[in-house]
Amino acid sequence: MRLFFASMLGRVFVVLVGGVLASAALTLYFAGRERQEFVSQLRMLRAVERIEQLTLMLDEVPAETRPQVLSAASRNGIIARGEAAGEATGKSGEPDAEFADVLRERLGGRREVMAWRARGEDCPAAAGPGNGGPCENVFVTLRDGTPLGFVLLSQRADRVLAAPQHNQRQLGYFIFFLCCLCLIAYTVAVQTTKPLARLAAAARNLGRDIGHPPLPERGPNEVRHAASAFNAMQAQIGSFIRERTQMLAAITHDLQTPLTRLRLRLEKVADQELRAKLVDDLSAMQGMIRDGLDLASSMSSREATQRMDFDSIIDSVCADAVEAGQDVTVAGFTGAFVATRPSAMRRCLTNLIDNAVNYGSYARITASADDAKVVVELRDGGPGIPEDRLDAVFEAFFRLEGSRSRDTGGTGIGLTIARNIAVQHGGTLRLYNDAAGGLVARLELPRTA
Repeated sequence: MRLFFASMLGRVFVVLVGGVLASAALTLYFAGRERQEFVSQLRMLRAVERIEQLTLMLDEVPAETRPQVLSAASRNGIIARGEAAGEATGKSGEPDAEFADVLRERLGGRREVMAWRARGEDCPAAAGPGNGGPCENVFVTLRDGTPLGFVLLSQRADRVLAAPQHNQRQLGYFIFFLCCLCLIAYTVAVQTTKPLARLAAAARNLGRDIGHPPLPERGPNEVRHAASAFNAMQAQIGSFIRERTQMLAAITHDLQTPLTRLRLRLEKVADQELRAKLVDDLSAMQGMIRDGLDLASSMSSREATQRMDFDSIIDSVCADAVEAGQDVTVAGFTGAFVATRPSAMRRCLTNLIDNAVNYGSYARITASADDAKVVVELRDGGPGIPEDRLDAVFEAFFRLEGSRSRDTGGTGIGLTIARNIAVQHGGTLRLYNDAAGGLVARLELPRTA
């Protein structure tokens, strides 16, 4: 769950859901206040109409029949009694001038009209236990001056009893709304972050293989522009590497002829000691040229990727090393398949074995695997490398003094080529000093199903 909310997908999802819920809450709040005001106005108008109807009706009936009319009218949230203003309300609560003005305007004539809004505990006992809220106390006079008192209940008991069912329906609506909102937010978040995930995957593939197919340029304008810019960058980098490789190849090819002529002419040098030194220098020059070309080639291999049994590659490389007279042994097996360029991977393992044998006399290889990766460790018997130089030895043409003899030969690019190949396969290559002595090269590669 923490990984989800730490991702761009999770953050977009939270922002969408939170923003919509906050907007919905504010909308419901203001809509509720507006509805409450509307309901209050409607309730007041209905109460004014009922009191108006009762008052006008009592104006027309004889005085002796008015008690029966008042008794019959005292229902459905209204209590009507023939009494003075003080007796009807006790003048408790706050005056309700708006209610009184509207009723006075509706009745017309010279009538005395007063209204008070009282709290629930101050309402008359006749209001009953079902009221539960404030009540409106109203006093009016008939045309003949007879006083009338009314008590209007603000909430009916049957509506109070219906509230739990109403709340349950509201809760059900909210859960349904929240589920729909989460589904929509997740869909929008996925569609928003998918181009970014594709771009990240393309960047990883670019580091492994400069010849990887370009990104599809589809989707919104911004996504298409980003994909187009990325493809242009990949094409420029690929063109630069190809041009550099072709240039090195051309230099190597053009130098072969004069170097060959130079070697032939050196054979005519009479001084054998001088001739041997010149031939060695010439051989070193040719080796450096070949190694430079190999380094450039390792950064842009066009070899096809295949799914292969990694143990077979290790066994083949080790068998070749043993045949060449190198002290190499293998322990363990991976039992895994990897997506690899066979020749490049053989070159990577060969360079690591050569490095171990040249500087540490032997190579002890241990192979293992788990569900995600294969691991190959090569230990040698050398003096190791200072801790502050473990990363520097991967730089092209870098050589160590002292702990590793310079007499062993080489140009210092074997580890550079090996790491380039490991990175192109989506893996890692690092060095560390073994506590028991010697240097360990640890190669990790992703495992395929």
